[in-house]
Amino acid sequence: MNIQYYGDFCFRINTKPNGRATEDVVIITDVPDKVTGLRAPQGEAQVAVLSHQRRDIPEISLIKGSPLVLDAPGEYAVSGITLVGLPSFRDGTKGSEKGKNTIFLIESEEIRLCFLGALGHELEPSMIEKLGDVDILFVPADGTDTLNLDKIDDLVRKIEPKVTIPMHYALPGMKMSLGEVTKFCDVLGNCPEETISRYNVKKKDLEGKIMEIVLLSNS
Repeated sequence: MNIQYYGDFCFRINTKPNGRATEDVVIITDVPDKVTGLRAPQGEAQVAVLSHQRRDIPEISLIKGSPLVLDAPGEYAVSGITLVGLPSFRDGTKGSEKGKNTIFLIESEEIRLCFLGALGHELEPSMIEKLGDVDILFVPADGTDTLNLDKIDDLVRKIEPKVTIPMHYALPGMKMSLGEVTKFCDVLGNCPEETISRYNVKKKDLEGKIMEIVLLSNS
């Protein structure tokens, strides 16, 4: 599995759910709005996962290959990948201020990903139980327009992923104001010194890891 970061909530995930000799299946999460100043992923994708975006946003048309667009809770199966969308909100008032959010669980290559999207509230114990054993957790790191940093730290510790990848923080060239990822690192306390351009991972690579943080530069 290969994971690249494009900034804000956008990742490109290349995976081979049917084995090494097969073609990649590409998943894109939350395509950047052009007002962010960020570049959208290039090339084809089979799946577009939208945690809090509308499926009719024009940026979706930038993804080639007519991807299956998932933007609501439910259970899905695509090309050997299973996806589960769980209902949540972008604020602490059940969506009355900022609207709904969908948490997505993605399973491929025996790796369980949890994409929190623009989550804006704490999760009930029953929801954390539904997340199960998370291998890789994608979590918002700005701490201002999503869940605040202290609660993010608490949530990561409750979920206990093997690896945490922060998203939604300030990047060079970005035209929106977000907090620096250093604030996230100060709170969680175990960020690496260097960023990497892409994260290549297999199931065996995750053995023995506990809440390791991976910082990705935007491609």
